[in-house]
Amino acid sequence: MSLNHKEIDLILSELELEGSHLQKIKQPNFSTLYLEFYKPGTRFGIIICLAPGKTRIHLTEKAPVNEVKLQRFSQFMRSRIRGGRILEIEQLNNDRIIRIKMLRAGEEILLWIRLWSGAANIIATDSIGLIHDAFYRRPGRSEVSGGVFSPPLPKEGPNRNFTVRELAGEDSFNKRICDYYENIEAEQTLLRLRERALKKLASDEARVSSVIKRLEKKSANYESFEEYKQTGDLLMSSMHMIKKGDKWIRVQNYYRDNEETDIELDPALSPEKNAEKYYTKYRKAKSGIEKVLEDLNNHRVMLKNTKNDQKWIESEDDPSAIEDFLSSVPKQNKLDVKDKAPGLNYRSGVFTILVGRNARENDSLLRNYVRGNDIWLHTRDYPGGYVFIKTIRGKSVPLETMLDAGNLALYYSKGKTAGKGELYYTQVKYLRRPKDGKKGLVIPTHEKNLSVILEQARLNSMMNPDSSES
Repeated sequence: MSLNHKEIDLILSELELEGSHLQKIKQPNFSTLYLEFYKPGTRFGIIICLAPGKTRIHLTEKAPVNEVKLQRFSQFMRSRIRGGRILEIEQLNNDRIIRIKMLRAGEEILLWIRLWSGAANIIATDSIGLIHDAFYRRPGRSEVSGGVFSPPLPKEGPNRNFTVRELAGEDSFNKRICDYYENIEAEQTLLRLRERALKKLASDEARVSSVIKRLEKKSANYESFEEYKQTGDLLMSSMHMIKKGDKWIRVQNYYRDNEETDIELDPALSPEKNAEKYYTKYRKAKSGIEKVLEDLNNHRVMLKNTKNDQKWIESEDDPSAIEDFLSSVPKQNKLDVKDKAPGLNYRSGVFTILVGRNARENDSLLRNYVRGNDIWLHTRDYPGGYVFIKTIRGKSVPLETMLDAGNLALYYSKGKTAGKGELYYTQVKYLRRPKDGKKGLVIPTHEKNLSVILEQARLNSMMNPDSSES
């Protein structure tokens, strides 16, 4: 609900802008302007919002966060109007059009603020109405640089019976109206962020599920790799029966109760080379199935994490937590090999844990996937991979997450067989790269100690997506 003319009059009467100087200008988004004014002994900011259904002007106690880069109109305001002194401010003809008369470097500038919900705008002109610039350039209304702005004539006929809305609280109307709109925008922001996050996670879930299906099919194709070795063995024991140029040979398969089995041969190869060909297929398939099963398990863990994230997003009421989640997810959940974080990633509650298993992965994580406030863990007495906890703005890392990360650090180290070990941890910003050091090598400072006992149940809950399912 936008402000009506009576509410605007009440707000302007409380502002006391006359005699103040405009010192700061921000345009946090595509529909809002923030102006900060100074009077001897006081400094205050006002918000001007042009969004349909929420057009308004009022005091605000905190400057908004910039959501977009510096826009054209705010650049103009900074170069031509900042530093100007307010001579006069008034609402014209009860028509939700505010005129602010300013003086800067001897030049009189008029700032017109039209708070019509369907055609809101802020227009800067000279004293006779020649337009310098406008928040929204509207050629159809001649609201462009070089055009002429003329305020509408007073409306004839009966005025609608507007009233000042009753808002709870004993503060000024500016403060109450500010709280009213901030609550509305906080709810809308939460819904918007939640929708974005759930849409992103639904896309991730679909992609991960697709990869899992592909890996399961690939795994099924590899399951017959033992047959390649058996075929090689059968050929080795039947060398005397094979002639160069044969395309097939029928042998008694002692792996299957001596049933007769036909084996395809490459007529261009010798009997020994034909046997070696099947052994080569066996070795490749055996190596391949191990990699496929590892990838399959990692993607099942990723799918479980994605579903857990969906549940968390649906119940999370803190917009900043969802916003931080959105900013950190892309690098960690993209499935393209060239884009996703190297090594392994796990989930501990709402926190992501990244694990580097070798110098290359450690170095890549340090350079591209972690920030200064993220937490680094490493075994003290054993060589091993680096473990990072991705921190979330406004949330402290709980002990359970530290123990999850500590278990992973111990598991992916030479101390795994000992079952327990000492770790040290610190923030990434306290890691120093030694000059001419090996790739991925860092020297920690401000480090703290963490004693960890390897807990298989804790590891299973992170590594095995089915271990904690009911």
